[in-house]
Amino acid sequence: MGDDADHAALVAAVERSTDPERRETFDRRVRDQAERIREDIRAGRLDTDEFAVGMELEAYAVDADDRLTPIPDAVFDRADCATELGLHNLEVNSAATVFDAAGLADQADRIRANVEAVEDAMADRDLAPALDAMWTIPPAEGTDAYLGAIERRDGVVVAANMRQYPRYVALDNEILERSGGEVTVDVPGATLSYPTILVESLATSIQPHLQIPDADAFPQYFNAALRTTGPVLSLASNSPFLPADCYDDADDSAIVDATPHELRIPVFEQSINAGAPRGEGKVRFPRDLDRATDVPDRVVADETYAPVLADDETESDDYRSRIREYDHKRGVHWRWVRGVVGGQPVGTEREGASIRIEYRPLPTQPTVRDTVSLQALVVGLLRGLVVAAHPITALPWMDARDGFYNAVADGPDADLHWVTADGDRTTETATIYDELFDYARRGLRDAGLDDGTIDGYLAPIERRRDGCVPSAWKKDRVRDAVDDGATLSEAIERMQQAYLDRAGGETVVADW
Repeated sequence: MGDDADHAALVAAVERSTDPERRETFDRRVRDQAERIREDIRAGRLDTDEFAVGMELEAYAVDADDRLTPIPDAVFDRADCATELGLHNLEVNSAATVFDAAGLADQADRIRANVEAVEDAMADRDLAPALDAMWTIPPAEGTDAYLGAIERRDGVVVAANMRQYPRYVALDNEILERSGGEVTVDVPGATLSYPTILVESLATSIQPHLQIPDADAFPQYFNAALRTTGPVLSLASNSPFLPADCYDDADDSAIVDATPHELRIPVFEQSINAGAPRGEGKVRFPRDLDRATDVPDRVVADETYAPVLADDETESDDYRSRIREYDHKRGVHWRWVRGVVGGQPVGTEREGASIRIEYRPLPTQPTVRDTVSLQALVVGLLRGLVVAAHPITALPWMDARDGFYNAVADGPDADLHWVTADGDRTTETATIYDELFDYARRGLRDAGLDDGTIDGYLAPIERRRDGCVPSAWKKDRVRDAVDDGATLSEAIERMQQAYLDRAGGETVVADW
């Protein structure tokens, strides 16, 4: 697990993060930096001249037997990807581009090129990236051994299969302190308890970003985004099962029926929220915004977890260098949609900073084509709803939240909530999907795309309207195998191998 010097550095980092004086200094800097952000919002210094889009794509690695495996450092040296919490995790980013026809095409090219670079770097080691939202074939030692392996050094827990970065270790120990030393996830068919938050690394996601050029309009886009999460997630769900060896094989068919289509959401919430009541933990569905300055206000008001002070307060021309403590705290301000301040503007205006929506509820998709389609749906929909003055924000917040968690539970069969363009409340799925794609087209046209190009982007997701989403594909195959006599664990492994045979290719899920 590293030499004595590494352990000493990790222990020291945890001690620094728990020091009351350093916490007080950290919180003071966050408040001061948030006030600067508020002033910049009021003065228009976060306004930009363009909408812009970006993407984060998370994945995990598997070996030649499709088992979860750590990623060698050499892969990160060769490919344009970043490390994540678990040794098996990676993240591919596509740098932001202007939201127009050329920019979206560039997004597709960048995402594809980055995924291919990871594939090439891993292939030399007989490994492969899995474009999937939750790993289900465990490593050779088993899930419990992998997720539960820790070492305690001077009172500090260090998880063996976590990236041993000071901020991760400090965060792990903070949450363990708050949860009584055990992180527990309780879902249909299994209860998992570990002395580390590494169970969170089960889940992987994609996160489309949309830079809003007018900060004053940011609440309109944010509040509209909240009301789209249920319908969009119902078309994207992709994580119905835990690793195969987590189940006890009792009542297998009942577990297949009961398990959420988006198990990733409760796994992440339960692993981080440490027993907090629903809706009150660090990970939750956010409230509406009244004004753009609510974005920094909420970061300030959020509980401080594992603070890190910048080594010095020297500022550069980079905006984020002026808000380093704020930026760190925002990084653990986990909400399923959140506002992010400080990115470099995209467009003709190259200096200053921006404000953007980070759309976080979506699971990693099986193919690049499906991923690009989902990105186009999200950014087109948000732009289209606001540009057209659609009354979607008249939908009560509680209905938006309930629709989101209904989609978590039931995927394409979820009870969804919507307000139509005529101002009528509806739960008719067909009507909701009609407007979803109509207004995504409106937003994409507003960005300068022609109808043929728009249809090409949206087709892979629009064809899922009949329920052929990845989670349903997975459930159907596991259910069929159980009905044929397989145990649940056997059925999940067979399904996962079939999924990995298809994932990463050019055949979209609707054609599986």
